[in-house]
Amino acid sequence: MRKVEQLPVLIVGAGPVGAVCAFGLWRRGVPVVVVEAEPAPVQDQRAASTQPPTLEILAELGLYEKALTRGLVSPVFRYFDRITGERVAEFDCALLKADTPFPFVLQHEQFKLVDTILAEVAGQPDFAVRFSAKLVGFSQGADAVSVELEGPDGRETVRCAYVIGCDGGRSTVRKLAEIGFEGFTYPEKFIKIGTTFDFLSIARDYCFRNYFSDPEEWCNLFKVKGDGPPGIWRAIFPSRVGETDEDALSEAGMRSRLTKFFPGNDRWEIAYSAIYSVNQRVAETFRKGRVLLAGDAAHVNNPIGGMGMNGGLHDAANLYTRLARVWRGEADDDELDIYSRQRRKAQLDFVQQQTIRNKKELEERDPARRRQHLDELKRTGDTPTLARAYLRRASLIDSVQAAAQVA
Repeated sequence: MRKVEQLPVLIVGAGPVGAVCAFGLWRRGVPVVVVEAEPAPVQDQRAASTQPPTLEILAELGLYEKALTRGLVSPVFRYFDRITGERVAEFDCALLKADTPFPFVLQHEQFKLVDTILAEVAGQPDFAVRFSAKLVGFSQGADAVSVELEGPDGRETVRCAYVIGCDGGRSTVRKLAEIGFEGFTYPEKFIKIGTTFDFLSIARDYCFRNYFSDPEEWCNLFKVKGDGPPGIWRAIFPSRVGETDEDALSEAGMRSRLTKFFPGNDRWEIAYSAIYSVNQRVAETFRKGRVLLAGDAAHVNNPIGGMGMNGGLHDAANLYTRLARVWRGEADDDELDIYSRQRRKAQLDFVQQQTIRNKKELEERDPARRRQHLDELKRTGDTPTLARAYLRRASLIDSVQAAAQVA
């Protein structure tokens, strides 16, 4: 094992995956430079559901307690049939108490995790964060990568030991590395509506995470803490065939969707809204020489079930653990190939399959298959052994453990 030149690792993207990856490396003595094209941390209302294995990562990094104070503990989630109004099933994460020290999901917005990490490293040596800096090219050598950055003061070249692309589904790093991104795009878009209306005030048995099956238009509904009381509820819907973005995001369009699923209410105070395309894709490899991918740069999926950000953070933990050893000369860089194989398996065999299935089951139109699915879901929720197995997969515990067996 030959110790590499002691250059920093450069992480492209200051979202949750990039921030956690950089923080994990830095805590292991590896200097890091994080570059972000945006002028400041993005306060985006994206992923929030933090699964038990991810909470274990945050605990190892010393970030769990701060996340807990800024999030909402969600021990259960429920499935409903919108057509009949029945609660089909409830899954209680307490069944996972033998599998994890954190048998619950923490509703904790991703930007809060980034904020916490940046506050932790402010003014610290060997942890540089550069906003308004865009990667525009790189060339790999035997012991280093020369990266070309473009910023407010023009272009410059930075040498680093490795480059980690955490720069999202349209990743510049992935494209420049000429790594394929295999998969498909859904024909419909997803609509996100945030409202301060308190759904727990309705006597309809809702909890902090709810899934509504409907053959015409499904819905996910969950709560985040926001900046404090009363918090914000997020509702996710699919767009309709032929519907324009403008119609979907019009006040009338949003109110119509909310009222369809939650009739009898007209107090819809819209905090924010968005519409976006959704893909199911996985990179053909997560490593090409000294260039690595993690998070959405490596894989994207629909948000049903709250697996996307979590899978990215599991990438980060796997990668910073291995890369730190390689950087210190304690392991061959074959370790990074293991990272790629393990995390691709987690995506292909678990996250991609599960999220595609989640969507199909919520939108099933065939009456017989739909009834069969709902009956099976109810039986699973009512049978502790089956419910625990379901929860292990839904929380990504099985994903992490199966990936760890790949050599």
